[in-house]
Amino acid sequence: MSTTMSTKILCKDAEATALKLRLDTGLRVRLAARSNEYTKSTSGLAPTYLQANLVVLPSRYAADFRGLCARNPVPCPLIAESSSVGNYSSLKSYLPRLSTSSQLAAGLDLRTDCPRYNVYDGSRLSKAGVSAVTDEWTDDHVAFLIGCSHCFESALECAGFTVRHSVQDRTVPIYRTSVPLNPSGIFTGSTYVVSMRPFPKKDIERVREITRAYAPTHGEPLAWGWDALARLGIADIDLPQWGDAPLTEDGQQPLGTLVGDDNNVPVFWGCGVTPQEAIMKAPLEGTILAHAPGHMLVLDCREDDVL
Repeated sequence: MSTTMSTKILCKDAEATALKLRLDTGLRVRLAARSNEYTKSTSGLAPTYLQANLVVLPSRYAADFRGLCARNPVPCPLIAESSSVGNYSSLKSYLPRLSTSSQLAAGLDLRTDCPRYNVYDGSRLSKAGVSAVTDEWTDDHVAFLIGCSHCFESALECAGFTVRHSVQDRTVPIYRTSVPLNPSGIFTGSTYVVSMRPFPKKDIERVREITRAYAPTHGEPLAWGWDALARLGIADIDLPQWGDAPLTEDGQQPLGTLVGDDNNVPVFWGCGVTPQEAIMKAPLEGTILAHAPGHMLVLDCREDDVL
């Protein structure tokens, strides 16, 4: 590699690092997403600020979706929804300590404030990773915010644990499982989706203890261990359906090269991509919108507000 090319790469990395350091509040992240200045995963951004998954449905499906969340609180913890049908700037909170929309996110625009979005035509993904959904939003849409497991990562890091994908500037690996969701109305026949973070076996009990308190953001892991792949119906740890493939701690090899290693044990949490999986399994009509996996809506409230 030439000296000039190496210098350009170093400069680009330095600029990206500087941008991430500057995006230290929910508002700054939302504004950077709105202007298309920031387009990557929100993992590690604005530490201690609450992040949320986004699902936007035609109003006729709203009641069934609320029921899906109520019956599946681990993968689908509902924290807020549009304050009224068609409203993209004001929220109704389901968090006991946060009663007003301004406490959740002031100056909000749900159509632009995630770094990237997915668009569904009925149950079929038609656009992936778009920068905004302003043109797709209608007066009949209802938005739902689902808790995100990014939100306990700060707590894990403060306790001295390494959240590997964040350190490696990658998106958390996300897997489809064979664990069935409890159905609700039109939402039937779907399964859990899980996110995965590896930890040493000796640390898992402490990791469980820390994350258990964050029930509105998926809480403690639902499975762990190399044998959990078979229990969850995950065929290959190196082939997630969403996010980036997990790597060894040095970032040089696929995690699957260490199968059985007690210092690299897969730990699985319920994941807010689960509603998007449910959407693709349901016979829906109309335009459905969602965040692109890993590209969350970052709010103004803090992670400790959910405790």
